[in-house]
Amino acid sequence: MAGRAARLVLLAGVAAVASGSQGDREPVYRDCVLQCEERNCSGGALKHFRSRQPIYMSLAGWTCPDDCKYECMWVTVGLYLQEGHKVPQFHGKWPFSRFLFFQEPASAVASFLNGLASLVMLCRYRTSVPASSPMYHTCVAFAWLSGR
Repeated sequence: MAGRAARLVLLAGVAAVASGSQGDREPVYRDCVLQCEERNCSGGALKHFRSRQPIYMSLAGWTCPDDCKYECMWVTVGLYLQEGHKVPQFHGKWPFSRFLFFQEPASAVASFLNGLASLVMLCRYRTSVPASSPMYHTCVAFAWLSGR
């Protein structure tokens, strides 16, 4: 019984540590997101949000709650800097300014180039290795799945 209780306490401690980044736990951030979502993400306000949202943002999957989190992140960062504190992380990432629909453009470019390199290597593999080779289909399937 004591072992079970110890595991439960350990699991609760791990869950508390994994609850989020410093910025996520900030009451100012949480209140801002809650108020923003209540104000902008339902009823007529949601229709207004969607009407003024650029098409590329909606195609990229940015939602009203996502936009609230982004805007409130910068409100919180501003308060931190105003008080002389370091910029906190949000959702495990450092804040980056959004460019078009990319919040982390360098990461997006690196991911694109990585996918492109995987595609080029898959094409080279398929042209140089006969399909009758052992493990050919396994390698192609793995390359296809890992490149995604």
